[in-house]
This record gives sequence, structure tokens and C-alpha cells, in this order.
Amino acid sequence: MQTLTKTLTGAKILLKTLENLGVNSIFGYPGGIVLNVYDELSKQNSIKHYLMRHEQAAVHAAEGYSRVTGKCGVALVTSGPGATNIVTGVANAYLDNYPLVVITGQVSSELLHKDAFQEVDIIDITKSCTKKGYQVRNVEDLEQTVKDAFKIAMSGRKGPVVVDITKNVFLEETEFVGEKFEFENDVSKTNVVEIIDAIKISKKPILLAGGGVIQSGATQDLFNFVKSLNIPVVVSMMGLGSYPEDDENYIGMIGIFGQYAANQAVRESDLVIAIGTRFNDRITCCFKKDDLTKKLIHIDIDEKEISKIIPAKIGVVEDAKIVLEKLNKQLGLLLTLDFSQWLKEAQNLESGNKVPLKRTEKMHSFEVLEKIQECLAGKNLVITTEVGQHQVWAARYLKFNAPHKFITSGGLGTMGFGFPAAIGACVAENKPVICIAGDGSFQMNIQELVTCVDYNLPVKIFVLNNGYLGMVRQFQEKTCDERYYGTEISNPDFIKLAESYGAKAIRVEKTEDIEKAVNGALSSNGTVIVDFAIEPKELL
Repeated sequence: MQTLTKTLTGAKILLKTLENLGVNSIFGYPGGIVLNVYDELSKQNSIKHYLMRHEQAAVHAAEGYSRVTGKCGVALVTSGPGATNIVTGVANAYLDNYPLVVITGQVSSELLHKDAFQEVDIIDITKSCTKKGYQVRNVEDLEQTVKDAFKIAMSGRKGPVVVDITKNVFLEETEFVGEKFEFENDVSKTNVVEIIDAIKISKKPILLAGGGVIQSGATQDLFNFVKSLNIPVVVSMMGLGSYPEDDENYIGMIGIFGQYAANQAVRESDLVIAIGTRFNDRITCCFKKDDLTKKLIHIDIDEKEISKIIPAKIGVVEDAKIVLEKLNKQLGLLLTLDFSQWLKEAQNLESGNKVPLKRTEKMHSFEVLEKIQECLAGKNLVITTEVGQHQVWAARYLKFNAPHKFITSGGLGTMGFGFPAAIGACVAENKPVICIAGDGSFQMNIQELVTCVDYNLPVKIFVLNNGYLGMVRQFQEKTCDERYYGTEISNPDFIKLAESYGAKAIRVEKTEDIEKAVNGALSSNGTVIVDFAIEPKELL
């Protein structure tokens, strides 16, 4: 059968290719170089463009969209500062392994390397925090390059790809075939016999689930495996939601900001089956070298992660879902094992600190989070966080029983991530999304309030307002002999500010008013800020 072709401009080809790749939402900010793309966006209705107020926020929103949908998020920006403003967003997605295609405009091909207005080498600038970067100088290369970018972003260890397109490409014409594109699944060659044999001789196995379990769509497979063996399970912060927290086998979150019980269970185990997690310093700092060495089975899709930090007894390079599916098929070899006593021991470990070290009469973050959890029970809403003390309170006190419901910046620790990520998640969910923010981090991308209002997005921002950069202040208290510098901050009146943007706002100063405010925000249409006056000097 002969395929019909059309002669189209590069701007049209870009949008048609994105449409064929299943893209229906783009987050962006226009500029002179990409005007032709924006002109074509105005002529179609297959792809909806969301106008953000900063390019960094556009990339964070695209990542929030990706985290909820499992699809590749797309951001579109112009040249020069429009391109350089994407770097933090791209780095965040790279370190947390989420697929993005970020399209940047570039000066015309004939002006490259001549210091033209707003010319920057964004491919070189982002080389260390992208899976790959492409510069398209010829319209004939555009369609295939965009397809290749999506394939790379979505394959293996997922991550961002930058596609830099020169201005002439948007204007030039070429034939466009427009064939549908389908991603091919890799054939697995993993043998799980070694894992089975290690479990057989263990007395206290424990499973550690990371974000890779969620990304691979393996949460049900994980649940089946854990329940069949009846072993304890712990998670990393990025793994929250990979296993239901209300299940009896769930022990808690590990790491410096995790629960004592979870960390101790790992220490007392004789076999750690780690799936889809990196052993970064916020995990490893809680353990002695021998706590994990010689008893670790490390399963990760990225070969470079195996034994990078902790030497693995058994290393498996494979997608989490594929490995768990294979293990579940072999469960008949393990069902005679009885780990019930070990599970009971893990369940009975002390839960550790649950209240601030210094208690005052003022409202504390954990009280707010406990009440939010009560109000959210049964609603199954997506929750995003900014970065700081509030992030840790949210991870500890909110309960996540399903994947794709907890969105936070893990590897980069990006203040300003949570709010625009909530926008992207809200676009994907088409229902309310909660953003837990600190007063400092909220102001990093506070301008996106108008984005929420413009699109009538029901994002509810709960600001834990203590007048400090709380996490940094806590570090100063512990390591700088209580010398505080640069951490006390002045804040705007969030109520008046919200109203100036056209959003609703509520201020809460007493513990007894928390529930009413949270329920009021949840029942209100549109964007709502709830400003909680928190004890300034609380500690995790």
C-alpha cells in the first residue's frame, strides 16, 4: 500500500510528529525563534499548550505530567535565556529518571557560532544532565530526530532529551510521511535462579523498593511477590507508593529522614533485595559498611548502578517488572519457606522519633500533616512537595497506597519543583492535586499561581510557613553552633498575594482550625492557598 505524503513546514512537521507520538499536552513559553511553532499551535486542537510563566517551571510541569501518566513529558521554549532557564528542570528529571523531550529554539543555521543574538550552545550546556541532545539544522532530519528523542527518553533508564531546532527548520518545507510510531520492548535474558537460591538459604530477607518499581509499572508484581513470601518491605523516598503503606508487610521508609524501624529492619536482615533504587548518601549514611555488603541483591535497569555504591552479592541488570514477573513464576520453589517470625520481629521494631525534638505551644508541621492525611482519606489524590523540612514531614506522615501519587524532587532536591509539578499533575489527572510547600520553596516559582488561575486548575497549596529556610536553619543549629545566617526570610502576605492573582487563600494560626481549612480548600473550586503559621524553630 502506498503511503501518502504531504509537503509541510518544519513547524507543522514538529506538531504532527508529536501528535503521532501521542502527545496531547505541552508546557512552554514563546519567543521569537519559535513563533512559527506557536502560530501552528493556534491552528490545531490536538495538542493543548499550557503557558507557564517561567521556562524552569515549564519543564517541572512536564515532569509532573510524566510522573502521573507514565508518558514522555514535553516542554517547548525559545532560544538564549529561554533555553538556559531549562537547565534545573532538565537536571531534576535526569537525576530522578523521568522521560522528557525538551524542545528549544535556536538561531538559524547560517548564524551558528557567530555570536548571534540569543545564541547559546544548549546541547553542550546540558550534556551532563541529559540522556542525549540533538541539534536539528535541516528540516529533512526533523521528524526522525523527534522520534529518536522520544525513544531514547522512554527506553532503559528513562530521562530527558533536548532537541535544539534552528529557526530555518521551522520555515523550510519537506515531505512528511507521518507514520505512527510504536515503542518496541526489549527481550529479556535475565535468569533469576541465583536470586531464588539466595532466598532459599536466608532467614531474614527484606525487600527494598525504589522509584524504578513505580516507573516500570511493577507495583502489583511487587505486592504479589512480597505477600507470597510474607517478608517485610521497605521503600526509598522515591519508592513511596510502590507498596501500600497500610499493608502489614510494610515497615517504612529508609534513609536519614526515614523511620527507625525501616532502617533497623535492613540492619537486622540477612538478605536485602533492592529493586529499582540507587544507594545515594541519604540512604547509605544510615548504615555501616557491613550492614549491606555481602547480603545485597541489587536489581536495576542501569548497569552503572550495580555495585556503584554498595558492592552487590548478586547484580541483575533488568527492568523491575520483568524480574518480578519471572520471580513470581518461580514462587512454587519458595512457598515452603516460613518468614512469619521474621516479619513479626520487623513489625515490632520501634517507630522512632515522631515529634519535634523541641516542642512549643505553636502549631507544628506534623500536626498539619496528620490532619491533612485524615482529610484526604479515601480520596486517592496526587500529592507533590517542594524541598525542605516539609518534604520530610509529608513523606513521614502522609500515607501512599498507590503508585504515581507522591511526586517530589529526590536526586537534585530542587526548591521550586513541587508547585509547577503539581500543575502538570493536575493537567494529567483532571482533578485536585495537593502541593505541600515551605514558605521559602513556594516563592521559587510562585509566579505560576497565575497559570493555575488562567486554566482554572484545582491545585491546593498547603504552605508550612515558619519564616525560615527551615532545613538549612536546622543544619546551622547542628553544625554551626546555632549561628544563623541567611536563613531567616521575609515573606509576603500570602493571602493578599493569592487574591491579587485571582486565587483563594486561607490563613491558619491554631491547631484546632486545621481541619476546617483543609476541608474548605478541598471543597473549593479552583486554586487555593492555605497558609499555616508554623513554629519557626521546629526540628525533624
